[in-house]
Amino acid sequence: MRLPRTDRGRLVLVLCLAVAVTVFTATVPLLRGWFDLRVYYGAVNAWVHHGGRIYDYQVPGTTYGFTYPPFAALSMLPMALVGLNTAITAALLLDLVAVAAVLWILVGRELRRHGWFGWALAACALALLEPVRDTISFGQVNLLLLALVLADGWLLSGGRGRWGRWAGAGIGLAAAVKLTPAVFIGLLLLARRWRAAAAATAVAVVATVLAAWAAPGASRFYWTHAVWDTTRVGRLDYVSNQSLQGVLARLAAPGEPSRAVWALAVVLVLAVWVWRTHRALRAGDWPAALALTGLVPCLISPITWVHHLVWLLPSFAVLVRARHLRTAAVLYGLLCSSVVWLWFDDSSGLDGFLGSNTYVWITLGLLLTLPTGRPHTTSRPLVGSTGEPAPGEPHARPYTTRP
Repeated sequence: MRLPRTDRGRLVLVLCLAVAVTVFTATVPLLRGWFDLRVYYGAVNAWVHHGGRIYDYQVPGTTYGFTYPPFAALSMLPMALVGLNTAITAALLLDLVAVAAVLWILVGRELRRHGWFGWALAACALALLEPVRDTISFGQVNLLLLALVLADGWLLSGGRGRWGRWAGAGIGLAAAVKLTPAVFIGLLLLARRWRAAAAATAVAVVATVLAAWAAPGASRFYWTHAVWDTTRVGRLDYVSNQSLQGVLARLAAPGEPSRAVWALAVVLVLAVWVWRTHRALRAGDWPAALALTGLVPCLISPITWVHHLVWLLPSFAVLVRARHLRTAAVLYGLLCSSVVWLWFDDSSGLDGFLGSNTYVWITLGLLLTLPTGRPHTTSRPLVGSTGEPAPGEPHARPYTTRP
């Protein structure tokens, strides 16, 4: 497909794409009515204005309430000062900023070659992706957390002067708001970025202690009860749960999935991640190491809703840079299609096993086959396990604990 070369032609194409995206979004029944934002808003307001406890609040007419660590509620306190519509508007603006940051970090160099046209095409493409549109229409925090983690990755990918001192803080904040980004601390340890790992751990711990001081009862309840109770989040066998536990739950329904089998699957995923990430780090491929790490929580978390799969975006950037464009296009099409919802009512049989878990198979496939190596990256090489520069880069400056 040849893209138009004139500004008028490009503008017409972008307008047509924007209309197509709008029609698609309006006709495919996947708008979520800011449900999760309503949970956050209601819980924070009940806590601040009505003397309630964070984890007692439930959205009227449902059994759903606040499920994140107490620091997440603490960071959302500004919502108690405004109305719901203002909170929704603020969330939309924050999501737009996060999307811009994610695009700039992942594919900014490629987009800058095409100016405004490239950014407009990328925005339309992201708007169609189901995890992104679900994150925005639920009022979720996933894009903000992804931006925090990727900002740390950017700081660690080369000399950033004084800014490099802050590397690790974004991962720590993300882990304090939601537990799954903590896996990126494991990446820092694998990469022997001791200073950044210590910073991430310290920020997460300080944020958690601050929340315990501000809401001791809620912190006690969360860390002793709520964090272990997946029923507070939703049904394991619900088709939106695109984790390995979700696969096992749908196979076992209406019974309970085997915890032993799930634990074994988690161990295997972690082993593959360590092996492939270590190879990526040895090759100096920091973007691939970040992308592989983003896949892990999607697979091993007991519950991975479709909107959590924004953590696959770094893998798409790696595929594009490696010029695996056909693979990226096929996977992108599947993640836009909402195909898993065809098995919303019945995921039995071979077709149900394959179709209802489509996004799990995509995540697993990326973990096993994502291309790694230096040709498609511009980052400086990470040190390998021996402390020497990556093979094939004898004159490259190795990473140290000081960027």
